[in-house]
Amino acid sequence: MSLARHILNPWLRLTEKPMLRRADDPQALRRSFERRTRLFFHGPFGTRYTRERLGGVPVQWARARGVTREAAPLILHFHGGGYVFGSSTTHRAMLARLSHLTGLPACLPDYRLAPEHPFPAALEDARAVWQDVARRPGGVILGGDSAGGGLSLALLAEILAESGPRPLGLFAFSPLTDMTYSGESVQANAGADVLLPADRVGEIAGMYLGDADPADPRASPLFAGFTGAPPVWLTASDAEILLDDTRRMARHLEAEGVAVTTRIAHDLPHVWPFFHGLLPEARATLRRLAGWISSLSPRSDDS
Repeated sequence: MSLARHILNPWLRLTEKPMLRRADDPQALRRSFERRTRLFFHGPFGTRYTRERLGGVPVQWARARGVTREAAPLILHFHGGGYVFGSSTTHRAMLARLSHLTGLPACLPDYRLAPEHPFPAALEDARAVWQDVARRPGGVILGGDSAGGGLSLALLAEILAESGPRPLGLFAFSPLTDMTYSGESVQANAGADVLLPADRVGEIAGMYLGDADPADPRASPLFAGFTGAPPVWLTASDAEILLDDTRRMARHLEAEGVAVTTRIAHDLPHVWPFFHGLLPEARATLRRLAGWISSLSPRSDDS
């Protein structure tokens, strides 16, 4: 493991985890996260960011130097933040790095956030964007991290239940797949996780779900059906509270005949590819993902 990891983990434990534990104003949390990511996280030189609306939802494109919007396939990535904070801007640098590695454009929707817009608002926005790009020549690859990873999987389950175009594949970093938080790692890794406070998961779930059932497969894709799904690539750290969300999701997908690639890393923070400018392990993970993306079969013209 790198020296950078030995510096980053204690820093997150001393600064970010206590901040997430005591934060009680979603608006203030969003503003703080936005400021810090703008300051510390940047895409490769020459990256272009542009905004528009797809399906009525605000989105931001991240394209590395020389990458056109027409390059295929499109990476459609849903940001994390517990459905309460985060945005296309906080996560665009990570997707710009992936755009650089793959030569593909990335699109990040700004889906509506809780508690102002509770479940299923985020999924409704994800569906609206998908429907706008579903027939894009060359196809679409779904992606997401943390809550956004769960959102991408929930969207995939809904797509599979209907006729129409399907994504070429899906990747997720440390996805939140079970909002009942029944995985053993939620408690077993409560002390080891340097970023996420386990004692607040119920509160965050309440902000998003309101009175909805946390086992609803639209909120917890661990309980959804995935027969006929395209290849899926998942990764998580063995030190995070959401470890079992990935492990159980992988087993569930495999039981339904889905081709799954699972990468479990050692002692890295939740969604460590986010720290691609600091961690060699983050850059290595993005390179491995880029290799997997390049292996996906393009969609045929009659799909």
